[in-house]
Amino acid sequence: MSLKLLEKKVALVTGGSRGIGEAIVLKFAESGCDIAFTYISESSKERSQIIEKRCEAMGVKVKAYQSNAGHFSDCETLVSEVLKDFGAIDICVNNAGISKDNLLLRMSEEQWDDVINVNLKSVFNMTKQVMKPMMKARSGSIINMSSVIGEMGNAGQSSYAASKAGVIGFTKSIAKEIGSRNIRCNAIAPGFVETDMTSYLKDGDGSEKYKAGIPLGRFASAEDIANACLFFSKRYGKLYNRSSD
Repeated sequence: MSLKLLEKKVALVTGGSRGIGEAIVLKFAESGCDIAFTYISESSKERSQIIEKRCEAMGVKVKAYQSNAGHFSDCETLVSEVLKDFGAIDICVNNAGISKDNLLLRMSEEQWDDVINVNLKSVFNMTKQVMKPMMKARSGSIINMSSVIGEMGNAGQSSYAASKAGVIGFTKSIAKEIGSRNIRCNAIAPGFVETDMTSYLKDGDGSEKYKAGIPLGRFASAEDIANACLFFSKRYGKLYNRSSD
C-alpha cells in the first residue's frame, strides 16, 4: 500500500494526458493528492477521461482541463478555474512539452516558435499564475521539466535545447525570488525516457547508440521521473501545511 505523502494537497500538472505527465498524475493520486491536469487537443480527451477514472478509483478528487499552456490567457483562466474547483494549488508541475526536430537550416520560424511557446513560455505563464495563491498560502512547490539536451545540446534539436536550457535559467532565478516566501522551485532534467516522444529511437541503431552512453544501459521510465516529482513535491523533515506555514 502506498504512503499518502501528499494527502490533502492539490497539484496542477500540465500535459498530463500521456507520457511523463500521465505518470506524474497517477503517482500523485497514488500518494493521496487531489489532481488537476491539462490536455491540449480533442484527440487527448478520451485518454484524459480514462486517467480521471483511474485517479478517482484511488479515492482522490481529479479533473482534466483542456488548456494550452503556451497561451497566457489560457493559463490565467485555468488557474482561476482550478482554484474555484479545488480551493488551492500546493504543487504545480510544468510538464507540457513538444519537440519539432530539424536542422536549423531547414527549420521554419513557426517550428521554432511552437517549441519555445510550449516548452518555455508555458513555464513563465503557469508560474506567474500559481505564484500568487502560493505566496498567499506561504507554501508551495513548483517543478519545471527541463532536459539533459538543454545542458549538452543535440544536432537537429536547437529549438528544443534552447527551450530546455531556458527552463533551467528561469528556475534558478525564480527559486531565488520566492524562496523567502517558503515556496520551492526546482527543475528536473531527464535524459532519454521511454515515451511516445522517443519511440522513434527504437528503430534501427538509434536506441543502442544512446544506451551505450548511459551507465545503467537503459532509458529511464516515466515512473522514474514521476518519483523525482514526488520527492520535490514534499518538504522532507516536515510536511508543509497551508494552515501552519
